Amino acid sequence: MLDIHQLNVFLVAAETLNFTQAAQRLHMTQPSVSQHIQALERHFDEVLFLRNGRNLELTDAGMALIPLARDAVNVSIRIDETMASLKGTIHGHLLVGCSTTPGKYVLPQLLARFHRRHADVRVTCSVTSQETALNKLSSGDVHFALSSMPNETYPDLEFHQFMCDPVLLVTQLEHPWAKRGEIEIGDLTQADFILREEASGTYQALSEAMSRAGASINDLPTLLTLGNSEAIAMSIQEGLGVGFISELVVNRFGEGRLAVVKVRGLDVQRIIYMARNTRRPATKAQIAFWEFIHSPENPITCTQKIEAETFAASEHSR
Repeated sequence: MLDIHQLNVFLVAAETLNFTQAAQRLHMTQPSVSQHIQALERHFDEVLFLRNGRNLELTDAGMALIPLARDAVNVSIRIDETMASLKGTIHGHLLVGCSTTPGKYVLPQLLARFHRRHADVRVTCSVTSQETALNKLSSGDVHFALSSMPNETYPDLEFHQFMCDPVLLVTQLEHPWAKRGEIEIGDLTQADFILREEASGTYQALSEAMSRAGASINDLPTLLTLGNSEAIAMSIQEGLGVGFISELVVNRFGEGRLAVVKVRGLDVQRIIYMARNTRRPATKAQIAFWEFIHSPENPITCTQKIEAETFAASEHSR
């Protein structure tokens, strides 16, 4: 009979392609991981990994086993959680994928409130790029993902408008724009900018807002491109340039350390969505979390909290 624990060990090893890293993630020894993999290979009479020193490569049999093993592990988890929930409390383990800013400034507050309501539910956050988070959600590696926009390439995902995060123009306190307080959109070409990478939600929101205002983000003289909003804020504080960053970061960075400058005719709003996979059966813990983010107990606040709306990416694309 198949051992669910061995299948879970296989999945982690297949993701890391390194028995030592798999052992660290599973809090096991490396020889124990190897033994579990060898036991599976004996059970199936198939080689699952090609071993070349420390390097591993999945065989065709190993690739074929991944989706089956994932389904078996997920079913096992749902059984445990459902039986535990019969005792009157909700148990489970939620996996959430998100990009850097929501992972640092949105989820901690949200999850702390949710945990107080459901203390027996554990939550693990995977901070990564939006694209990776959505890929993980589609493949079943995470249960929820935060994203800056619905994506029609994932018809199995349902997106719920979660919150609105204004993106602000900030400068050093001594910058001439800080003294003016408000500038014209044409003035933006007169400063060196420090921007996020093109794949980031902040960059996309800024690009779309400038296009609506009849301008182009390509007109901004870009001195630096950084993949971290805090690094941009620190660079601006040191006088390296100006930039657009999330209001969440501005507020947490500290009042009086950066100047916020209004750009007349330019309103940049980054809408953040919570997504789930509708084609995979939800556990009671997942249902409770989805209901929680729709409830008044959702503690997320910002300058503009948008009205909740739920829709499928496939509908959005029509």
